[in-house]
Amino acid sequence: MTTKIYVRERNKIGAGVQEPRYRIAAVTGDRTDIRFSANHFRKTELESILQGTDAELIYLAPMDEAEHGKKKYSD
Repeated sequence: MTTKIYVRERNKIGAGVQEPRYRIAAVTGDRTDIRFSANHFRKTELESILQGTDAELIYLAPMDEAEHGKKKYSD
């Protein structure tokens, strides 16, 4: 099983801002022992991590603003 690193775009980042844009949400697969020393990453940093670990990068789809804060399942 190949290692997969799931990332998503940060919510509180604006266009043109010089800050890291991505956050790692989860790591699955054979190499779950991978540790990260930062909370936010640039795309080039994520690609460098992939080259060193032979992992696959999966970008999670952003959630619509209308869905934020709502439960998907009713009790």
